[in-house]
Amino acid sequence: MIGKYEHRYVPGTAGSAAPTLLLLHGTGGDENDLIPLGQMLMPEANLLGPRGNVPENGMARFFRRLAEGVFDQEDLRARTEDLADFIALAASHYGFDPSRVVAAGYSNGANIAASLLLRQPGRLRAAVLLHAMTPFVPETVPDLSGKPIFLSAGRNDPIVPQENTLQLAGLFQTAKADLTVHWHNSGHSLTREEAVAARDWLATKSAGL
Repeated sequence: MIGKYEHRYVPGTAGSAAPTLLLLHGTGGDENDLIPLGQMLMPEANLLGPRGNVPENGMARFFRRLAEGVFDQEDLRARTEDLADFIALAASHYGFDPSRVVAAGYSNGANIAASLLLRQPGRLRAAVLLHAMTPFVPETVPDLSGKPIFLSAGRNDPIVPQENTLQLAGLFQTAKADLTVHWHNSGHSLTREEAVAARDWLATKSAGL
């Protein structure tokens, strides 16, 4: 354990100087869930997968919710700070560059990654957000000028309404992020189509990561 998280770390093929993918699972996942996705997205990257430490009916999450789509904002703030601290501690422990961390999150994991972008944008070089919801609306939109963000959403997602995705996209656009929105016709499940789209997108951004 480092900080408050059980986790898994897999060194990349390019050594500690490579980017590090912060893999953030969905509700009920663990530190192993997104390792195959990470290996697909960036084969050369270091992979860092924390396990969410908030239980919900026996399932691991990264922060509490009060109901479907209703987040405990105090807990979200505290857990976002915990995740930021974890990145710094893990970088020191494993020797990777803390300025070259790219988040790749699905569902609940994508939500806390979005929260991190809005609260401590300097912690992430870029982000792949798969089926993210708007975690909160900040009083002051941060400066995300040029920060690459890939936001993938399903037109038939029963959990994340399209208007919520558009709201989050609008926040990132207002923050001047380098945003790509990828729509597909599936629901809330992670699809190979969007994984391939995220991989191809990362390849176009690799020089800056």
